[in-house]
This record gives sequence, structure tokens and C-alpha cells, in this order.
Amino acid sequence: MPVLSPPRVILFDLDDTIVHFTSGQPDFWQLALERELPEHSDLAALVAAIYAVASEYWSDAERASARRQDLRGARRTVVRKALPALGVDPAQCDRIADVMTDEKEAHVRPFDGAIQALTALRDHGHLLALVTNGSSEFQRRKIERFALEPLFALILIEGELGFGKPDERIFRAALDHFDCAPDQAWMVGDNLEADIAGAQRQGIYGVWHDANETGLPPEAVVRPDRIIRRIAELIP
Repeated sequence: MPVLSPPRVILFDLDDTIVHFTSGQPDFWQLALERELPEHSDLAALVAAIYAVASEYWSDAERASARRQDLRGARRTVVRKALPALGVDPAQCDRIADVMTDEKEAHVRPFDGAIQALTALRDHGHLLALVTNGSSEFQRRKIERFALEPLFALILIEGELGFGKPDERIFRAALDHFDCAPDQAWMVGDNLEADIAGAQRQGIYGVWHDANETGLPPEAVVRPDRIIRRIAELIP
């Protein structure tokens, strides 16, 4: 299949598409536990317990949307569910969760060349929209920190709208803003369900950002229309 040139309107995800959020980052739960419980005899068991609870906690997409609006509180809840049975008191649980949150936010950084690529796309005349899940507090902080706002003709944040990807309403809001037909827009993101499948269900071309450069997981049922490893691949 030939690689198409980008259309007039391109929608971009933020985390793990424009900025490193999970991809290429250390294990911040491990880091927080090492800092707060340096003498504990089995940190691996604590990490495993946190991930087991977190997996269940975030498994429901509808609940996850609400919980993303208070990430600090959500992470405290996860740790308080996971660690007291292993001898960690609630105050320590909260400190561990807060260290994780603070370190994760501090380590956020743009992918190499991402901002330059967005600038080039904008200068080529493409209309760019940022369409991101998450809270207004955390996402606006990243937008300001990396001076992203001037690059985008539209910014849509789940925490400001009350709904997010893969809800069709957020894609419709973007299309309506630009008076754009679905087949005249692309969605670029790292999340196969929220970004790619959500966009494709609306007739939008889905470009998967392979943030870890590992290819599609063998179990993936979503099939992107295109796969890229860096945003610069979209520049005409």
C-alpha cells in the first residue's frame, strides 16, 4: 500500500506520542519504593503487588476516565490497596504514591525531533489538533512546559470536556471545529484502542506511533492504517 501524504487536518495524542510518558522511562514505582523503603527485604514483591492492583483498578475504561482526573489520588488508592497487607502503613503508602507521581511528571520530555516535526507540519499548512486524555492540570502543565500551544489550532483535553478518547464525541468535536470530513483527517497516537480504533470507528485514518519501536503486539486486534516510529515520518 502506498504511503499517503498527510491531509489538511491531523489530530495528535500527547503522552507517548509527542512526549515520553511511559515509553523509554524508568519504572517509577520501583524508584519510589527504593527511595521510601530502602531497607525492605523484598521490594520486588511490593512492585508486583502494586502492578496487580493497578491492572484491576484501571481495567474499566469508563471508570478510568474519571480516575484520570485525579491521578495523585488514584495512585494513592492503588498503593493503599496493594501494600498494607505487606506491612506498609497508610502514610508510607501515600508518600510512595506521591514520589511516583512527582518523579514521573519530572521525567516527561519530548521525543527527539517531535516538536521540530510538529513545527514543520504546521509550516507546511497542516491544521494540527491536540486530542488528549487526562486531567486539565497535568496536561496543561505539559503543554505550557514544552511551549506546545502555538503549534495547535485546537486543543481538546478530556478533563475539560468531560469525555475523552475513544468516545466518538471528542473526535466529532475536532472534525466539527475544522469543518472537516472524517476521511480528510488523520489521528496519530500510541494507544491502539483509544487513539487508533476510536478514530477508525469515526472514519478517520489511524496512524499508530510505535513508541517502543517493537511493532504491533502479537495479540493486537486493532490494525492501524499506518505505523510510524517518529513524527518526522509524516512530513511531506
